[in-house]
Amino acid sequence: MSKGRIAVIGVKGLPAQQGGIERYCQQIYPRVVQQGYEVDLYARSSYTQSSRYINRVQGVRVISLPSFPLKGCDAFLNSLLAMLIAIFGNYDIIHVHALGPCLWCWLGKLFSNAKIIVTCHGLDWQRAKWGKWSSRVIRFGEKIAVIWADEIIVVSQFLRQYFQQTYQQPTHYIPTAPSPYTTDKSPQPYLQSLSLEPKKYILFLGRLVPEKRPDLLIRAFQRLQPPGWKLVLAGGHSDTQNYYRQLKQAANDNPNICFTGEIQGDLLSEMMRKAGLFVLPSDLEGLPLVLLEAMQEGIPVVASNIAPHRQLIGSDRGLLFKKGNLNACVNCLETALNSPEKLQELSENAQTYVKQNHNWDDIVAQHLLIYSSPRKTAEIRQKESSFSNELT
Repeated sequence: MSKGRIAVIGVKGLPAQQGGIERYCQQIYPRVVQQGYEVDLYARSSYTQSSRYINRVQGVRVISLPSFPLKGCDAFLNSLLAMLIAIFGNYDIIHVHALGPCLWCWLGKLFSNAKIIVTCHGLDWQRAKWGKWSSRVIRFGEKIAVIWADEIIVVSQFLRQYFQQTYQQPTHYIPTAPSPYTTDKSPQPYLQSLSLEPKKYILFLGRLVPEKRPDLLIRAFQRLQPPGWKLVLAGGHSDTQNYYRQLKQAANDNPNICFTGEIQGDLLSEMMRKAGLFVLPSDLEGLPLVLLEAMQEGIPVVASNIAPHRQLIGSDRGLLFKKGNLNACVNCLETALNSPEKLQELSENAQTYVKQNHNWDDIVAQHLLIYSSPRKTAEIRQKESSFSNELT
């Protein structure tokens, strides 16, 4: 007998391809199904590329809804359609991921008996790809979540502090965890095809978007020109073609700078495990899965000193530099490349930390506690109505 029915909204789809939220959900929801729940995940057909309306992915029903080829509108319209369907789906839980889709939480709250849960993976309205109008809509979705959601989950201590300070809103802090990589294989044909030597390249892995600052890393590498080292930028650029062209110009045909495009599966595992240094120079993150994955694999890490990175790296698990500062990035890279013994010690500390603090089974257990807890009381809802008036 099912313990409950869950609708998942705001996720592009499964199996996970590019996207941290998708990889996060691929780890959580099959485990939730194993615990006796039914899970329907509403996806975008443009992501799943499936000719079937419903597919099963590790026990999760993935329902591919039509996509809307309008830049900046696809996520909003897709999540609206998903919410309208979920309202009549007799669900016990409607779980919304990311802030933009939260715009429709009120519909689920008013027109269904489902408990509304929101997971905030980051302050998406701050992302550079969004224009002023889109950013305002996403931030309004954040406010809607505060008013209408029964529970809000955040993936970092920074986000927990943000909601407390901005809205006096308590949240559940449930960190993410690294995804497991495929079994290592030797030799390394993919590396060989790119003329890469194991442990002699710096790796950036993620979407090539302005807030992740691959441009800063390229400029730092160009200035440093470390002998015997190469720089690899692995990631897609679906909505940022102009920015990608700027990155290629900054690389200036340097044969030691390699763009691989998006990679997955065995290629991703090979690329990560054979890196000599992993660098994440972002200005904005939630709690980056890719950084956790590098730490899990024992790869030395360098990152900008934004709050989520400070939480993961601390003072003894990697090196940090002032975000957006080219000189600081250059100096930090130079220190890392010239201090192999120190970096080895830091990477061992990082590996131990991840093993002890970031476990998917523990994360799922915390979700199940929230799923099974009572909905908010009428008294709390009355207070939220008052708060709603203040926001408007």
